[in-house]
Amino acid sequence: MVSREIDIKNSQGLHARPATLLVRTASSFKSYVDIEHNGKAANAKSLIGILSLGVNRDSKVIITANGSDENKALEEICELLQSLE
Repeated sequence: MVSREIDIKNSQGLHARPATLLVRTASSFKSYVDIEHNGKAANAKSLIGILSLGVNRDSKVIITANGSDENKALEEICELLQSLE
């Protein structure tokens, strides 16, 4: 299991479009991927789950991946989240 804390810099946080990109990226991996914000966690492969976290700009989230391709999953998801502006 690997995890990393990321600052969300997107002006509107994780709204529908970036959340959809996150779900697509997370779904391309076999590993279970979790996103945590303010003590609540959601499966990163669930659009409704991500939107329910209410992640805004300058929020901190923790991405956790667990499985056979966890390192690659964590790296690509973190790159995606950092590229959203």
